[in-house]
Amino acid sequence: MKMPLVLLSLLFLTACTALPPKNSDNICSTFREKEDWYDDAKNSFEKWGVPIHIQMAIMHQESHFVADAQPPRPWFLGFIPLPRASSAYGYAQAKDETWEGYQNKAGSWGADRDDFADATDFIGWYCNISHTRLGISKLDAKNLYLAYHEGHGGFKRKSFLKKTWLQRVAIKVAKRANLFQRQLGKCKNELESESSFFW
Repeated sequence: MKMPLVLLSLLFLTACTALPPKNSDNICSTFREKEDWYDDAKNSFEKWGVPIHIQMAIMHQESHFVADAQPPRPWFLGFIPLPRASSAYGYAQAKDETWEGYQNKAGSWGADRDDFADATDFIGWYCNISHTRLGISKLDAKNLYLAYHEGHGGFKRKSFLKKTWLQRVAIKVAKRANLFQRQLGKCKNELESESSFFW
């Protein structure tokens, strides 16, 4: 049975939109390629107060903007699949229970982890809680990431102090956030004008 041309076209378009940006190290290039992403990240910023460059730096670290990213699956004897180490999934690498908490508490019941708009809203929501509950500045990418990775309880217990590798990663996230902030400064007016045009 042949598949209708319209359905084939829709499947092709869906596959294309799920592809990560070609140059994920440049936030301007990313936002130019993914036309809706700037508005989505901006909406999250306006809702939760977490800057766009910090949202994007966290997402870059977590999934490199791969929509269906998951932790690697271990294999026993090289051919028997074992359970993944974590239920983390999607752009934001949110675990099942954390995502369910977001859906319930933020009123985002239909949100999907492989949807960019939902994922960036989740990051803003989670970092906003880190700010209110832990007193972390919304401009502090390093500690926001540590709380994001370890959970609010883990951050409060300072579990990251025993993980030098994680501290290095958090520093890398902060450096990337600074890079994204500088890059965004060069293209923000362009992105804003395009956003206003489409609206």
